[in-house]
Amino acid sequence: MLTLFRYNWQVRDQWFEWCRQLTLEELKTERTGGVGGILETLFHIVDVEFSWICAIQGKEVKDPFFSDYETLEKVKSLSDEYRRELEPFFQEKWPFQCNEKVTPPWMDGCFKKEEVLQHVIVHEIHHIGQLSVWARELELEPVSANLLGRELH
Repeated sequence: MLTLFRYNWQVRDQWFEWCRQLTLEELKTERTGGVGGILETLFHIVDVEFSWICAIQGKEVKDPFFSDYETLEKVKSLSDEYRRELEPFFQEKWPFQCNEKVTPPWMDGCFKKEEVLQHVIVHEIHHIGQLSVWARELELEPVSANLLGRELH
């Protein structure tokens, strides 16, 4: 599972680089599906990952607003900041009790921690697929979604 988180982080960083070729207007343009536009979708990916892992750790869940992060640099900076905060979980506290349950403060329901981590991985991959479709609509080559050859193991 850790390999898939590393995959998501690597692909996300490549999408941030890919986005540098677009104007802020193009990044913020509302798109069909997803969460608003490209920039807001990247913000959403970062926020959801951090929120769920904080919930697993029993930490306070931050609730940032997209309106405070409306540039590529700010969303990338938030992603980097959150990843630095999450790395100890993956390095020091991994593996953990996967069958333990967590109840996120933003919804009803109790979920196994392992199930939550799987959800977070799939959630990002889903949105990365949307980014790929939007890239094609802009007649640009998307970031490769290929796991092979990334040397993540």
